[in-house]
Amino acid sequence: MTLQRVVVGLSGGVDSAVTAYLLKQQGYEVVGIFMKNWEDDDDSEYCSSNIDFVDAAAVADVLGIEIEHVNFASDYKDRVFAEFVREYQAGRTPNPDILCNAEIKFKSFLDHAMRLGAEKIATGHYARVRLNPNTGRHELLKGLDESKDQSYFLHRLNQAQLSKTLFPIGELHKTEVRRIAEEIGLPNAKKKDSTGICFIGERPFREFLNRYIAKEPGPIKDPTGRTIGRHVGLSFYTLGQRQGLGIGGIKSKGAQRGGGEHTPWFVARKDMEKNILWVVQGHDHPWLLSPQLQAADASWCAGVAPAPGAYAAKTRYRQSDAACTLQAAPEKEFALDFSQAQWAVTPGQSAVLYDGEVCLGGGVIAHASALP
Repeated sequence: MTLQRVVVGLSGGVDSAVTAYLLKQQGYEVVGIFMKNWEDDDDSEYCSSNIDFVDAAAVADVLGIEIEHVNFASDYKDRVFAEFVREYQAGRTPNPDILCNAEIKFKSFLDHAMRLGAEKIATGHYARVRLNPNTGRHELLKGLDESKDQSYFLHRLNQAQLSKTLFPIGELHKTEVRRIAEEIGLPNAKKKDSTGICFIGERPFREFLNRYIAKEPGPIKDPTGRTIGRHVGLSFYTLGQRQGLGIGGIKSKGAQRGGGEHTPWFVARKDMEKNILWVVQGHDHPWLLSPQLQAADASWCAGVAPAPGAYAAKTRYRQSDAACTLQAAPEKEFALDFSQAQWAVTPGQSAVLYDGEVCLGGGVIAHASALP
């Protein structure tokens, strides 16, 4: 009997390593692929790609599976990084991990795996897929470990992609994944989880953006219109940002709504036309709270938009589900009304919709209204 072939994206991390192990235990023929998505900084201290490949190859050796090194850097630059820079130049804050999943891991990688004769692909994401017998559709579900759930990053996957995908560790908690890795003697069992955007690594974010986006300094103003500092360029700030504003010593003229004399400053608005960065004092200033948002470029896992009504949504990763109402909207667009105003809803980030544990899809936040 021929075993079903599954191609696993081996990143060098513990999650993908345990994914490959579990699939082998389940009787699949497992082939590992290491994806190289960025090559501009191969020799820099910030690029861990070479170390990660060594770790991935060591895992493949222990598990007794083949591993192939595949370079998707050209696809990544064209389809993910170019969009990332465009969004920042427009003053928005994109999420490249979401685009990378949709365009590289579940498109370029999936296509490559199918050419290798794979039945399915698998990754070390904390999420789950199930076939709904009533609708005949594949559903994307949250991972069982709520603190690690990555369905937010996967919400753009469609039926064709979900039907070909396995997420074995979506059923496990991170502590269990680490325990399995140690038990079977994986060389990367104690490896620290990677953080940040893959092509930036651990370097300072502003330093990286400097290479690609021109600085256009301008005034920083408070809600009264008073200029209280200078910004280095609107692209380098995001809504809700508190650090790196350079205005820590400025006090307000009397206590403002949502803050007082000694409360910290937060980025609240960006006026791209006039090149003004607007800041407010106090975490709960009305300018930082949005009862409604509009989203564009919608993508629904089922292939069709869910019916208008009551759902839950996340406007950023690691945020608790927020109760909301989905409004009827044109194709590819939607609006959400929240039961409680949401903090620092940021254009360019994704609003992702949930019905219980089912991730329905979402879109890119285009606009969020502030409290009056």
